[in-house]
Amino acid sequence: MTPEMMSKIAIWRQKAAEGTLTVEEMQGAIIALRGDRRGAAVASEKSRKAKAPKAEIRADDLLSELGRL
Repeated sequence: MTPEMMSKIAIWRQKAAEGTLTVEEMQGAIIALRGDRRGAAVASEKSRKAKAPKAEIRADDLLSELGRL
């Protein structure tokens, strides 16, 4: 993760804690984090098999829910 992304995350966290994070900023954060995850290296097959399955959270669903606020 780049220093710029880490800085943005810190700002989003602070705004969220203060209750001043806007819907547009939330959408931007989801899009940015989603893009960063896509660029991350894929875990090895062995590592993925060793982990317990988790509930799938789709970024598109989160963005559509934010649009309804």
